[in-house]
Amino acid sequence: MGENLEKYIPLTETMFLVLLTMLEENYGYRVSQEVEEITNGRIVLGPGTLYGAINNLYKKGWIQLVDKDESGKKVYIATDIGRELVSLEINRMRNLVLKGEKKFKEEGDHE
Repeated sequence: MGENLEKYIPLTETMFLVLLTMLEENYGYRVSQEVEEITNGRIVLGPGTLYGAINNLYKKGWIQLVDKDESGKKVYIATDIGRELVSLEINRMRNLVLKGEKKFKEEGDHE
């Protein structure tokens, strides 16, 4: 991918979580259930936030419409760019956690 995707990092937590749930085909209500599950109930996406995020991700080209199922639900999946952004964000957070743990351990050594 020629585009420098680093400029979009960090993602908002909502954007990251919605994209994460769309690594596989997914639709709105199930996305909100998965986000709630992933965050142990800490984040409950209301319809406005959820569908606003989905529309935003779609407009950016980070997810694509796969199909409408028989009940009319729109099914989406992350595009290659969306998948790459999830990977970049995970790496960013991993780096922060590793540095934070190291710093915390160093502080503990001085007590």
